[in-house]
Amino acid sequence: MPSQLERVSHWLALVCRVVAGIALVALLGVTIADVGTRYLYRLTEGAIALRVTGSVELVSYLMLCSLLAAMAANVEKSQVVVEAFSHGLSPALKHRLHGIYLLGFAVLGLILFLGLLESASAAARHGEVTQDLRLPMSPIYYVAAVLSLLLGIRSLMHALLGAFWGRESEVSHGE
Repeated sequence: MPSQLERVSHWLALVCRVVAGIALVALLGVTIADVGTRYLYRLTEGAIALRVTGSVELVSYLMLCSLLAAMAANVEKSQVVVEAFSHGLSPALKHRLHGIYLLGFAVLGLILFLGLLESASAAARHGEVTQDLRLPMSPIYYVAAVLSLLLGIRSLMHALLGAFWGRESEVSHGE
């Protein structure tokens, strides 16, 4: 059972890293295009007036996706071990404490998922759209809800691996 959880968690992390990477590259592309078109406008003294409409809005939603996906992909690296408090503890006990710590992230992911799911259904019912581009908000909320659910699922998997089986997760040591 622990090895199956580790395999599933590894594949979910891979999917989340791909989503985060794509969102980050898209975010950078929008930003570069917006800055480039503004500079082109200034160089040509207004002769070429290309603009990236809704760039701030696009960047903010792409940042939301990249952050949620990156959090879900790297949840096992979330705790910074404070050596002053844990230097006398055995490695197995440290792993179990880290597993208990990750239960909080599992709850956080579930709460975010449920809140975003409610927001998505409300946005769909009321036809809520974004301010600049007039894109429907419900798909944005649904994507964020799925990424939050992945955060909760991966946190729960690593909480079980650490708390019950004492398996080691990657823990940042403040380096």
